[in-house]
Amino acid sequence: MEETKWYSLRVISGKEKKLKERIELDLQRSGWTDIVTQIVVPTEKVYKIRGGKKVITERNILPGYLLVEADPERFSGEIIQSIASVNNVINFLGGTNPIPMRQAEANRMLGKVDESNISEEVMIEPFLEGETVRIVDGPFNDFVGDVIEVNEEKRKLKVIVKIFGRGTEVELNFVQVEKQ
Repeated sequence: MEETKWYSLRVISGKEKKLKERIELDLQRSGWTDIVTQIVVPTEKVYKIRGGKKVITERNILPGYLLVEADPERFSGEIIQSIASVNNVINFLGGTNPIPMRQAEANRMLGKVDESNISEEVMIEPFLEGETVRIVDGPFNDFVGDVIEVNEEKRKLKVIVKIFGRGTEVELNFVQVEKQ
């Protein structure tokens, strides 16, 4: 079997996960799982700080698209037609003659998906220097201060808090503060 290629499938935005499951089921029923080897919803993990807690969610990198891996030699009309005729599927990039993605492009998309599963998540609303935050945990709970330094790698902030009328520098974790 020659190397598989990745194809872009346009779908109705917001229905990617449901369509992935539906198409995979259709492929299993038809016995085509050896031709279409996998279907991926390109997502990455992101987080927000809500109520002092880190909330992790998945965000779609390419809304309205699924990535379909298939054997280009055997990925033919009947299979393409079967996938394209599923409700809420718009079409393959290239229509009835799908154009495979360049390997570098596919690797970039899939790398982003794999990276976010292994490494840390991306913060949706990063903290900025000069921004006002409320401390929600620790000895300075309920104090309000201004961010003077952000360390993304260590997930820490330096915040100036007024204590008895004097500015005091405090180092806090991202989860100990929330945006004002």
